Amino acid sequence: MIDCIFCKIVKKIIPAKILFESENSIAFPDISPTAPTHILFIPKKHIESLDKLSIDDEKIIGKLMIEISEFARSQSLEKNGYRIVNNMGKDAGQTVFHIHFHLLAGREFNWPPG
Repeated sequence: MIDCIFCKIVKKIIPAKILFESENSIAFPDISPTAPTHILFIPKKHIESLDKLSIDDEKIIGKLMIEISEFARSQSLEKNGYRIVNNMGKDAGQTVFHIHFHLLAGREFNWPPG
């Protein structure tokens, strides 16, 4: 997508502090963190939202979930726990319409999250 800020980060048009990169995905700090650790993981393929996934995206998103958990373990985040969040749609808080997952850690989280 030509106007997608995350696609521009993937293509290195917009600079970002890349914390993780694979053939499948890229991760960088959230610009408005809500936890001591707040990292966005995105697939390199533009997919608008969770609602727009197709069966062809199964491997991309499955691999991304594994990459998030491997990254979290590499940072020892599993010791106290972490949260993975995906917002789908405007009312849920999605502001960038390129599917992404928030890795949140470093503090205790409340439930319910909303």
